[in-house]
Amino acid sequence: MKKFGIILVIVLLTQGLYAQKWGYIDAAYILEKMPEYAEVQQELDKVSQLWQEEIGAMRQEIQGLYDAYQAEEVLLTEEMKAERLSSIQETEEASKAYHRKVFGYEGLYFLKKKELLKPVQDKLFDAVEKIAKSKRLELVFDKSGDYAIIYSNPVHDYTDFVLEELGLGDKNDVVE
Repeated sequence: MKKFGIILVIVLLTQGLYAQKWGYIDAAYILEKMPEYAEVQQELDKVSQLWQEEIGAMRQEIQGLYDAYQAEEVLLTEEMKAERLSSIQETEEASKAYHRKVFGYEGLYFLKKKELLKPVQDKLFDAVEKIAKSKRLELVFDKSGDYAIIYSNPVHDYTDFVLEELGLGDKNDVVE
């Protein structure tokens, strides 16, 4: 439904603006062809594998603690059992927290991916901008990602006008 709405807006805009040209690219396909992207993917795979091994080692440690607890359970007092279980649960929670820190929303893996991909994406965006300007395109969409706008002619940026209308504009900033 979201794609339909975006496409409808685009069609309505382009019908009202006869002289404007727009195009699209398949960024995923282009990235797959870029050697730098393959290098980034390999680096991410290595880093991910290391983190997965660390988490796997933590899980093995926890399993070892549970196994030791079960083997000695009959010899332990109720207080000792509670202490051991509490210690195991703390270790388990620490492992889960580390997993979230690494692979969770905006975790270390996400940040590393963002850091490594930025130069590749910048190179792609620069190429798109160069082509858009040479072909006199006003908008370039990425068909591989929900038709996101990859390039737009800055002439069509009305952000400052909206800020001004909302009373949020910079008094010293002159809208051109």
